[in-house]
Amino acid sequence: MQYTVLIIDDEKKICSLLARIIELEGFKVFQAGTGKEGLKILANQDVYVVISDVKLPDINGVELVKEIKKVKPYAEVINLTAFGTIADGVMAMRNGAFDYITKGDDNDKIIPLVYKALDKAKLQYRVNELENKVVRKYSFEGILGQSKAIASAVTLARKVAATDTTVLLLGETGTGKEVFAQAIHYESPRKLKPFLALNCSGFNPELLESELFGHKLGAFTGAVKDKKGLLEEANEGTLFLDEIGEMHLELQAKLLRVLENQTFIKVGDTQTTKVNVRIIAATNRDLKAEAEAGRFRLDLYYRLSVFYIELPSLSQRKGDILLLARHYLKEFANKVNKADFKMEDAFEALLLKHSWKGNIRELKNVMERVVILSDGQQLNASLLPYEFHEPAQTTATDLMKMESIEKQHIIKVLKHTQGNKTETAKLLGIGLTTLYRKIDELKIIL
Repeated sequence: MQYTVLIIDDEKKICSLLARIIELEGFKVFQAGTGKEGLKILANQDVYVVISDVKLPDINGVELVKEIKKVKPYAEVINLTAFGTIADGVMAMRNGAFDYITKGDDNDKIIPLVYKALDKAKLQYRVNELENKVVRKYSFEGILGQSKAIASAVTLARKVAATDTTVLLLGETGTGKEVFAQAIHYESPRKLKPFLALNCSGFNPELLESELFGHKLGAFTGAVKDKKGLLEEANEGTLFLDEIGEMHLELQAKLLRVLENQTFIKVGDTQTTKVNVRIIAATNRDLKAEAEAGRFRLDLYYRLSVFYIELPSLSQRKGDILLLARHYLKEFANKVNKADFKMEDAFEALLLKHSWKGNIRELKNVMERVVILSDGQQLNASLLPYEFHEPAQTTATDLMKMESIEKQHIIKVLKHTQGNKTETAKLLGIGLTTLYRKIDELKIIL
């Protein structure tokens, strides 16, 4: 691969001579006489290294470094000057320059310097590509749906993403609240900083306090060293607090302090810790009603709900069901190296008829099971779980049919997991005890 170098210098003879020396090393070289001209070339070419004179007709080359980094963050800049000063050299490095050298000393230094700058630029380019992939993966483009309800929620989320405002996401379990939180973060100025998530219902109050705020050595039995909490780990980034309605009232008071002045005290500490973190919270509860009943702090509710977004349930966006189903079918088919599937009309009809109380999470799980159970590319209604086939008036014959469907379904999943009952229960969406009872009731023998 031929890498590109840009030289910015208004002295044409020096510029041409330098370009010739670098071209002999196999580089492609562009030349510009002004900062403005250089930035234009930079915007249209894959430039990895920029060599810029400090004294340019339209801008100081030291200041130009910042503008170059805005256009090409991965490009490395070498500043050249006829009269080097320590102050300019320090400022150039602060602005992101790779190096700062005096003209006349550059003949022996410039080529090794260009190669060193190129190595760093190539590494930074790869880092930027990975960062951009993450941003694209978790951006609003990854939120699927064409219904008015989801489009409205996305519009609100896009508007608030560019700010530092606290956001409260409301909606039933499985509607994609964490997906929205990630999208808000990755389309915000904080996108290259940490995004961390914490489910407040997964810990008792003591453990949750330690996870959230951190603790000092000896703060409690088992605290054998200092530990940073997620608030500190997410500094300059975003912390997503899922199931915020489950948080104990005492911890709510400490969280309110964070929202008001970005400070907190670790467990067992006497000193205040300062952070800069954005909070996005989520709940499936009616927090206002919880607050009025004394189960949630009213002041915290008002602080969290400065900007709230209600996420629609899947039953409110029926037009997106088949689109989402096709997406997840393709995703799971790729994972197990199967060809694309085609849903039969009866299969689609049952998907549209289903109540989807578990929302998108339920749909995703059902599509994963269907991919596991399928023997071909045609997806028929028999592949769907037995609850999809429940008739309005159940007869004895219907019950026998349903039991048969359920039995075959469990057998296929057991075969897929090679008899691993814990994994089978997880894929079926039932408890392990329930699975053992079903195996006994349906007389399943592998």
